Amino acid sequence: MKQKVDDLALFGGPAAFLHPLFVGRPSIGDRARLLERLNWALDNKWLTNGGPLLREFEERVADLAGVRNCVATCNATTALQLMYRAMELSGEVVMPSMTFIATAHAARMAGLEPVFCDIDPVTGCIDPREAEAAVTSRTSAIVGVHLFGRPSPIDELAKVAAEHGLRLAFDAAHALGCGYQGRRIGGFGAAEVFSFHATKVVNTFEGGAVVTDDDALAQHLRSLNAFGAGADGRIERVGTNAKMSEAAAAMGLTSLDAFDQTVRHNRANHALYRSELLGVDGVSVFSFDEDESPNCQYVVVTIDEAVTGIHRDLLMRVLRAENVVPQRYFSPACHQVEPYRSERPVELPHTERLADQVLVLPTGPAVTGEDIRRVCDIVRCAVLRGRRVTERFRRGTDQATASR
Repeated sequence: MKQKVDDLALFGGPAAFLHPLFVGRPSIGDRARLLERLNWALDNKWLTNGGPLLREFEERVADLAGVRNCVATCNATTALQLMYRAMELSGEVVMPSMTFIATAHAARMAGLEPVFCDIDPVTGCIDPREAEAAVTSRTSAIVGVHLFGRPSPIDELAKVAAEHGLRLAFDAAHALGCGYQGRRIGGFGAAEVFSFHATKVVNTFEGGAVVTDDDALAQHLRSLNAFGAGADGRIERVGTNAKMSEAAAAMGLTSLDAFDQTVRHNRANHALYRSELLGVDGVSVFSFDEDESPNCQYVVVTIDEAVTGIHRDLLMRVLRAENVVPQRYFSPACHQVEPYRSERPVELPHTERLADQVLVLPTGPAVTGEDIRRVCDIVRCAVLRGRRVTERFRRGTDQATASR
């Protein structure tokens, strides 16, 4: 138990964990089943180019998302690029700044100009009114982000897009299996993109996918995914090589096998975090609506320095000294980094506030209830003594600087 400032490892106390506890530690699933699939691919000498494992993976993802088409790719950033290209967008694309940089960079790589708008301060997702205010004569689309698996305000965004003659798409990197008004994320807008990075609730080592109910768009995506080839193999357009391998698909299928179990574990972890941190002033745990079928892939908290007396970044130092490795998703926000900060400066107060406070804590099948209690014990100790921790840290920093 961490009961006083001196107990914290940052100030000389023993670390709470012997081995680092990470955010996003991969969920391997049934290793034997994974090796069976890999051996099948090796025995049959079919390692890539749309093999049986990939086709099965795409079918299962499409079924989970409730759509007709899934086009799997080597990573989600490439999937976003293909989606932007297949939608034949041009000019500006309105999107939230509170997202992973890939949402913006993929647009830029596709020849588009990301235009960032502010978020709803309660949900953290794109604010439809702010999105509409960012629309210009050069805007071709709005891209919503289902932040941490919480769905964007889809109906309101669809209305804005329809009124202005814009395309609508979604970065659904965090939202596999999540829902919106009784429907699974995946079938909204023209298309949605999932991530299957090693840190995600379903992983393919590294991978992504575009899902859509638009059959013509899906065919265009498949062409772009394989050098611009058409159904007969002839090159029809400029494309790239973004295919997912059979080995990656084998991991994806094995991860999908464990999906329900993983989500149950994540939900239990999330509930325990909420319980353990309930009543700690200045610390808020992002909540999810059970009707949205949350996968609880992330445990997101905000640290309000005005209340706690400790800034999020110092709390991160405290945790890392204890061998707990949290993350700042997504801080700084996209509009606060280059090249966007210099090229198109903009003030987004709700985004900037969240980016300054957000902290993601470890969860997933590798994290136990006892791990969570110890993490929360550290957070409580540091936050309830926030001003003393801050002053102690500053004194030590000043003394170290003076001795140089």
